[in-house]
Amino acid sequence: MNAPKIAYRPVGLALGAVSGGIAGAAFKRAWKVIEGEGDAPDATDEDRPWKQILLAAAIQGVIFAVVKASVDRSGAVAIRRLTGTWPG
Repeated sequence: MNAPKIAYRPVGLALGAVSGGIAGAAFKRAWKVIEGEGDAPDATDEDRPWKQILLAAAIQGVIFAVVKASVDRSGAVAIRRLTGTWPG
């Protein structure tokens, strides 16, 4: 394993935790805008319709994927700037 990959591991772990928090906050805000409610439904919420549960899951998945890709890419760019080599 080369040095940039090794250097990126702790950075990637830290960025993963940060991206989860960012994505969670973004999803909560998006859900309030879309549905006007405080809490998004869980899959086991008996009182929520399928449509609402699946919509929430789809939106959450998109937000998490976009935030994760953005944060991972930014971390890789930072490692390249520090080491001169892409960590991938």
